[in-house]
Amino acid sequence: MLAIRSTKCPVAFVGAASALVVLVTAVHVFMVPILPSSLDYFGARSSVSHPRNASPGVGVVDSRLRGHFPSDSHGAVVFRGAPWKAEVGRWLAGCHANSSSVNIAEGIGAKRCEKGCSGRGVCNYDLGECRCFHGYSGKGCEEVLKLECNLPSSPEWPAGRWIVSMCAAHCDTTRAMCFCGPGTKYPDRPVAEACGFKTIFPAKPDDPKLTDWKTPDLENVFTTNRSKSGWCNVVPKDAYSSKVKYKEECDCKYDGLWGQFCETRVECSCINQCSGRGHCRGGFCQCDSGYFGIDCTIPSAYSLAYDWPSWLQPPVNLPDLKILNNTPINVKAIVQKKRPLIYVYDLPAEFDSHLLEGRHFKFQCVNRIYDDRNRTLWTQQLYGAQVALYESILASPYRTLNGEEADYFYVPVLDSCLITRSDDAPHLLMPRDLRLRSYHALEYYRMAYDHIAQQYPYWNRTSGRDHIWFFSWDEGACYAPREIWNSMMLVHWGNTNTKHKNSTTAYWADNWDPIPLDRRGNRPCFDPRKDLVLPAWKGPDPGAIWLKLWARPRINRTTLFYFNGNLGPAYEGGRPEDTYSMGIRQKLAAEFGSIPNKKGNLGRQYAADVTVTYLRTEKYYEELASSVFCGVLPGDGWSGRMEDSMLQGCIPVIIQDGIFLPYENVLNYNSFAVRVQEDDIPNLISTLRGINETQVEFMLGNVRQMWQRFFYRDSILLEAQRQKRLFSEEAAWSVEVSKLPDDDDVFATFIQNAFDRYCIINCTMTLGGKVSCKERKLGCQTSAQELPESV
Repeated sequence: MLAIRSTKCPVAFVGAASALVVLVTAVHVFMVPILPSSLDYFGARSSVSHPRNASPGVGVVDSRLRGHFPSDSHGAVVFRGAPWKAEVGRWLAGCHANSSSVNIAEGIGAKRCEKGCSGRGVCNYDLGECRCFHGYSGKGCEEVLKLECNLPSSPEWPAGRWIVSMCAAHCDTTRAMCFCGPGTKYPDRPVAEACGFKTIFPAKPDDPKLTDWKTPDLENVFTTNRSKSGWCNVVPKDAYSSKVKYKEECDCKYDGLWGQFCETRVECSCINQCSGRGHCRGGFCQCDSGYFGIDCTIPSAYSLAYDWPSWLQPPVNLPDLKILNNTPINVKAIVQKKRPLIYVYDLPAEFDSHLLEGRHFKFQCVNRIYDDRNRTLWTQQLYGAQVALYESILASPYRTLNGEEADYFYVPVLDSCLITRSDDAPHLLMPRDLRLRSYHALEYYRMAYDHIAQQYPYWNRTSGRDHIWFFSWDEGACYAPREIWNSMMLVHWGNTNTKHKNSTTAYWADNWDPIPLDRRGNRPCFDPRKDLVLPAWKGPDPGAIWLKLWARPRINRTTLFYFNGNLGPAYEGGRPEDTYSMGIRQKLAAEFGSIPNKKGNLGRQYAADVTVTYLRTEKYYEELASSVFCGVLPGDGWSGRMEDSMLQGCIPVIIQDGIFLPYENVLNYNSFAVRVQEDDIPNLISTLRGINETQVEFMLGNVRQMWQRFFYRDSILLEAQRQKRLFSEEAAWSVEVSKLPDDDDVFATFIQNAFDRYCIINCTMTLGGKVSCKERKLGCQTSAQELPESV
């Protein structure tokens, strides 16, 4: 039995290295990272290999730890139901489960803002700065901005050239949104886009209607003549009963309004819906007095007497509440927490709240909206993962206000909102030199970097290596500015650029190739040593959950291989670009297409138990759950096929060389997925038929065990709790998600990965085989712990 000192990071499980190993390694280095060098993003850069052959590295992993947590025949170490790469799994099994709580001094702000932000913003009591609502500016939000809806007019374009915010009626210049305006029966009714302009009716019955953007249609929009197709003066009940005509091109696109005629005001979409401590103002949380933050969960010294946010509990030592209202300085509260601790920057509103508040289409970049009863409607917005993770971090016990104790710093730029909104209003025009959405996003991230580097002390301490940025768009961090490449990038697209070295999108505005290297830098889009691919957003489907499609047994999976999606120009409705999906979907369809293409041909190797189709179906989830293997192929970058496969219990078959899938640099994909190289597509089905049933059952079993790691359950349950407080009758999605076992989801997996890397950074092995941890980060304990002789 060997007694060693335990630390907060339970490196106590790491015994002293054997004398021989110590002598050999001493020749090379006096102190080395305990975990794999490929995950040590402080080290020298090395080339990144193809994911199929890319292990996190061998590094220096103590043989005693390896003996206590041996890998299985697939090279995995199982931790909490998931097969991890051995080096990661051993440390999670020995470290994460035994981490101890620490007492953290949380700073509670007391700095008042100029003019109380004039009722046009929220005071950040930590900085004493206002976060002004959309359309307002100044230290006290006293300035009213004039954000035009239209571009400059000309004789040819009376309302200016086309832009999403284009307005032929009344422009609300605080938001660049178009409404009926004063003098109409319904002044707050939107007149969005085509609504305000003449309609060009088709010459042939099957041709689409077009819009004449040069000719405003004010005569019809403002008419009170019941025989004409009006809008701004149409009474909803008369229109619903067909007593009057209305212009069908008009609808209710803006958030916070419901009904064909926008007659019902409903809840808008805000981050965590302002956490019950504020009002959602079109996407910007107008917090109750004394609270601030994007979701109103940061208390000030003036609110502590009334409430204590759940993420700051349990408090160990509170300040004297009697003196808070009289103190002009920040105060401290001691709170018990577990690491890793994440500090979330409260950025200026143009990086998050304004992008939400100014949306011209309610579905943009959010994962939910609200109906006429304020019931949650989940969207199919794939980019909703960015909001989901953000909400989970803000509400979690891992969040801290103490930057001195933080292990990570999260920078919440909402690129999912920015890219969908690029060029949608004059104040959001893309950079003039390139006119690319990707370049526009890069500039926003660079401005966020400038802000935190200049206003906070944390970036310069590590050159940003402990900072986290989320790039949710199609090609992930390919368009990240060079200044932030040291940081951890959260993405959906893990392109290491080992094969696909340039932009892979077929959509010109997202292409990042033209971005100058002095802006982007010359680095791979994804570095598996420091970055992480996260799953895309998939909303809760109560039927699929109730049926437990992920658990459907092998005997009921009769389709060998299944893929449903756009197959390119050879098929009806297919994307016209040959470069779409880097040609991968087209190659798959040419070999195994199960539905005729435009020439009437099936795939060269068509088989009855193989489905490769472009036809959309309402039984999509059912068909996935009836299949053994499901295709994971790119689109204009990432697609949601990996998530679809895992959530319906189907073994993913990945065909995209050099591009990592969710968690692929930390999970052992050999245990639950199949990788096929692009050049081997003709051999795909013969390869799958060659996998024996024992292996198939093993992989299906792993998928069943870990499917929730591809599901944002934590964020969904936060919304379920909010809805339960409002309604006595629980929605079907809430009922079914609440019944799920408390397995690890996306957020839990993200935290586990962060904890693993946090131990890598802060734990080292000395020449004598002892484990040394940095006191500030780990709070090393001095108690001794005996390890079993098997260790």
